[in-house]
Amino acid sequence: MRTEYKNDITMDPSGFVLLADFVPHIVQEIRYYSTYNFIGERIDGYEEPCAILTKEAARALKSVSNEAFVQGYRLKIFDAYRPACAVRQFVLWGIEDQDIRMKPYFYPGLRKQELFSRGYIAKQSSHSRGSAVDLTLLDMQTGKELDMGSPFDLFSELSHPDCRDITAEQYRNRMLLQHLMVRSGFLPIDCEWWHFSLKEEPYPDTYFNFPVSSAYLRR
Repeated sequence: MRTEYKNDITMDPSGFVLLADFVPHIVQEIRYYSTYNFIGERIDGYEEPCAILTKEAARALKSVSNEAFVQGYRLKIFDAYRPACAVRQFVLWGIEDQDIRMKPYFYPGLRKQELFSRGYIAKQSSHSRGSAVDLTLLDMQTGKELDMGSPFDLFSELSHPDCRDITAEQYRNRMLLQHLMVRSGFLPIDCEWWHFSLKEEPYPDTYFNFPVSSAYLRR
């Protein structure tokens, strides 16, 4: 199968930075570099477990981090820039691959094809434009993630930010994260409490395909 793209695709990383260089307090757990994700293997294009973003998104996230740090939290990043080849792997897996080994952990109530129709996986991802990030908050006193009522990448209505089938504390934690992100110029989406995109993204019509690699950025 060939995935068709309506916008430009480029390998140019010149407008991107390593997020850790801009936001020193972040914690990184880049899930698509690992095998613990909804496919069950390392995803194409993830050569290092590092978060990369456009300079504009990194600056905005630094503001989020500073405000969160004052309140006793650190940002934990699950994913940031995502190469277009990774998204293509998601699409091919969803349509052609019969492997459902991770279904009990990430999409227990859905068929694979529903992950697209319900908006959990896109055939073109805002992550590939470089200004979207998946994250949560880490409590600096306990060293643990705040309880958000569902884990990262659980494809379920339980992960919708406005879901009320969770405790009051879990809902407050989601709204705290959302408040911090929105104050610094990010927009939420309606099906994932962890996903935010920079409102004024610098490359709204461009999708990037360079690898997730610090070495590639420093060429």
